[in-house]
Amino acid sequence: MLVHAHSGLRWLVLLFLLLAIFSSLAKWQGNKAYTATDKRFSLFALIFTHIQLILGLILYFISPKVQFSGDVMGNSILRFYTVEHISLMLIAIVLITVGYSRAKRAASDQKKFKTTFWFYLIGLVLILASIPWPFRNLGAGWF
Repeated sequence: MLVHAHSGLRWLVLLFLLLAIFSSLAKWQGNKAYTATDKRFSLFALIFTHIQLILGLILYFISPKVQFSGDVMGNSILRFYTVEHISLMLIAIVLITVGYSRAKRAASDQKKFKTTFWFYLIGLVLILASIPWPFRNLGAGWF
């Protein structure tokens, strides 16, 4: 059940990251004012990534795909789940969290949009690179 929740929630994470990125870019380029409603997409993206982190950490310690002994580095599937997936996801979540915090404290509206855009975009790229997509043959499906 946790695996399906973790896999399904990825779509909400991706959706809100994309909404936050495109909204920030449009308002940054359009020289718009930053309002309380502007941070909703970035806040929802932040919340869903943290929920995803909690589910992922639980799975990390109970999943048979994560092993701490043997030839983990020699097996591409075990290496992905034990090292690569969690490392890149943690970096991405830290970037998203830092981006949200910095944007909230930024002095100008354009700086808020610019900060959100870049931190969330880099986080999104890392997330996309570390998702076990079905075409990567890592034993995962679309949901």
